[in-house]
Amino acid sequence: MIDWNRVRELQDEIGADDFGEIVEVFMEEVEAAIGQLPNADKGADLEALMHLIKGCAWNLGFRALGKLCADGEAAAAAGSGASVDIPEIVAAFETAKAVFSDGLETQLVA
Repeated sequence: MIDWNRVRELQDEIGADDFGEIVEVFMEEVEAAIGQLPNADKGADLEALMHLIKGCAWNLGFRALGKLCADGEAAAAAGSGASVDIPEIVAAFETAKAVFSDGLETQLVA
């Protein structure tokens, strides 16, 4: 679900002091993009949103969400955006967010 090695790499890259702020920015971007998914056209708009969410997800170590978005991005690019399971993506984000929040203190050294 969460690639804690990637999360530690991110923390090392940006520094422990700025880590919380960067996580907050990533989460805000993902939540905004997730909120746009239900109304996005199933072509270029969906592809762009999937790309954005995928990048943020992989930066935060949200591997399962990133994979779903990579698949969704490819489907939208191929003209099959209607096959993208938006509720599954939303649920994957909510689950990853909860696991991430719960695990931050135990998985990272401040």
